[in-house]
Amino acid sequence: MRPPARLLYGAGLAAALMLPVAVPAQATSLARTPTALPAADGKKGQELPGMPSALDPRADEVVCTPASEEKAKKQDWSRQRLDLDRLHQHSTGAGVTVALIGTGVDPDAAGLDGRVTAEGTAADDCVGHGTFLAGLIAGTGGNIPRLAGVAPDAKILALRGTDRRGQPSAGLVAAAVREAAEARAGVIAVAVALPRRDKALTRAVAEAHRAGAVVVAAATPDPPARGSADEIPSRTYWPAGEPGVLSVADMLPAGTRPDSALPTGTVDLAAPGAGVVSGGPRGTGHYLGGGVAVATAYAAGAAAVVRATHPEDSAGAVTRRLTATAYPADIPQLDAYAAVTTVLGDSAAPAAGAEPAAETVAVRDTSGTDRATGRATLFVLLGSAGVLAVLWAGFALSRARARGWRPAEAGTPGKG
Repeated sequence: MRPPARLLYGAGLAAALMLPVAVPAQATSLARTPTALPAADGKKGQELPGMPSALDPRADEVVCTPASEEKAKKQDWSRQRLDLDRLHQHSTGAGVTVALIGTGVDPDAAGLDGRVTAEGTAADDCVGHGTFLAGLIAGTGGNIPRLAGVAPDAKILALRGTDRRGQPSAGLVAAAVREAAEARAGVIAVAVALPRRDKALTRAVAEAHRAGAVVVAAATPDPPARGSADEIPSRTYWPAGEPGVLSVADMLPAGTRPDSALPTGTVDLAAPGAGVVSGGPRGTGHYLGGGVAVATAYAAGAAAVVRATHPEDSAGAVTRRLTATAYPADIPQLDAYAAVTTVLGDSAAPAAGAEPAAETVAVRDTSGTDRATGRATLFVLLGSAGVLAVLWAGFALSRARARGWRPAEAGTPGKG
């Protein structure tokens, strides 16, 4: 029986804490950048440069994120949390194309092995964030196989949803979703979140659903680097808020959302989004990254391995499987291994074209166990009572014999 991934939190968190990060000054992120993480043993751990999600728009000159000269020495907690080593024994996403909409992806990036299709500006990933995410979805890990992505045999269709500095626009995202649908991508991952609904984007998402694609989107943008998320009211972001879109948020090793997370009521799934290791567009080194887009990439990779394993399932059924097999929590937590290997009943698989149900199927239903536990407790109590009754009867019998079978108040036999 597979040990619950929660049991891996301790070892996974220790692995994450062994990888502190230094953010390059040339690549200042407007969104969350990873913070320095001390080693679990209190000593200085390995330093990896941080991967920003955007470059500073105020800078006069665009300076791309430089190549990392550091390589990770350990598998990070997120891959342990998703049980990728065991998952890859069942599915690697072969035959599935994931369209990644973000800052672009370098087709020649290490670990992607020529499985990236990127044309025009989509092949120019100055920020590096899109290539980082592509590694989480479909990277092989290069010389470190345990740093592979969720679906290392899947293909990536890189599409730009941002400008060169990483600033998203509704027009670019809508055009990218349409292009992904026309290319018949099995999974469409939108790594950006827009504050306002856009009619063209709404139509593009509907077209993607009709084309049979699983659309996965970031539930929120990453929070501002300055200020407090508490000052920002809860709202819906797009296209995560569109019907049928799998909305994903980031979580910490403990399964909780970051304190700085932007509030929203439209989250379907949580996935690892802190202290995550992947590569970039330049060099063969590694970076440390986090945020909602990272969690979205992991969910998109999980959708790819599910599609590869269950090719007959509709997009709605794939989405339903991902949420039904998630770990129960305030926000269900992605379990890629369970999504591929769990046998679901007919009630868990919606008909083709149906939207995923709002509630989670109790795949890990414990009600039967609770009832059995209640019955067992009752039997124990009744059994204990029976044993006590027998013991008391034996004690009373021995006392009665000692008194010559007379009541205690009758006195000693032979005396008046």
